[in-house]
Amino acid sequence: MPDSRRFLHPEAIKRIARLELRSRHIVEGFLAGMHRSPYFGQSVEFLQHRQYVPGDDLRHVDWKVWARQDRLYVKQYAEDTNLRCTLIVDVSASMSYGNGPLNKYEYACTLAGSLAYLMLKQQDAVGCVAFDDRIRSRVPPRSKWNHLDSIIETFHVSRPENKTDLHAILRGVSESAPRRGMMVLVSDLLGDPELTLRGVKMLRQQGHDVLVFHVMDDEELDFPFEGPLRFECLESADYLNCNPRALREGYLEALNAFLERIRRGCAKNNTDYALIRTSQPLDAALAAYLSSRLGMHGRN
Repeated sequence: MPDSRRFLHPEAIKRIARLELRSRHIVEGFLAGMHRSPYFGQSVEFLQHRQYVPGDDLRHVDWKVWARQDRLYVKQYAEDTNLRCTLIVDVSASMSYGNGPLNKYEYACTLAGSLAYLMLKQQDAVGCVAFDDRIRSRVPPRSKWNHLDSIIETFHVSRPENKTDLHAILRGVSESAPRRGMMVLVSDLLGDPELTLRGVKMLRQQGHDVLVFHVMDDEELDFPFEGPLRFECLESADYLNCNPRALREGYLEALNAFLERIRRGCAKNNTDYALIRTSQPLDAALAAYLSSRLGMHGRN
């Protein structure tokens, strides 16, 4: 496999190939698909009646209602549409951390690449944004199959560096998105949780369906360190010489408070949230999440 295609893992693709990623909010699109449109079309799913007005197509008049009520009503149907999805992937310096087979950056890009494959397979339009403290690269949503190469190449050339400014990035994405669709954020979310949630809220206020994949390494979640160590910040020159055992209880308490704040904030904003460890097989983690989402929200 060429290096630029390393984010498409065959085992992950095989496992999720039969799953579907559906929007649970109204979206706007161009093609016939599986997602609910804000516009009324001519699909087979009846939605409601409305009173006839001059100029309406007589083919849509419900004559049975007219026979009963002596009034003209027009049938309206729910139109399905394709989805426009934007993958917002964190490529800041902190994402380079990890001691497993995949660090956070590689795991996040592989997850995003798998989702891009799935969306294109559904004939949905998918694009991506790679960011740190600014947007490093952007690929607009397209639904052509060969568009997958452009997305994977974007992840490949966006090596982790610089700090994160998640609030500014989400604000920029929100302001530049012309239509309602799906926004998938893949990040370790390291930063001020209030600012992060403010950015998520902006996306929701624009009508987007928002998914947050919170990618973290086992060592960040479990803090298993022993003996004197030097911790170095990946996004600054700061460091700390310490005995990890003395910090473990306080660290885990602060971490749990951070995670709970993110979870509660996403729930308040009606945003899907999933915490994923880099030690989890990606295909299993993604398949479990998509199956759960489909079960919770069903068809929209």
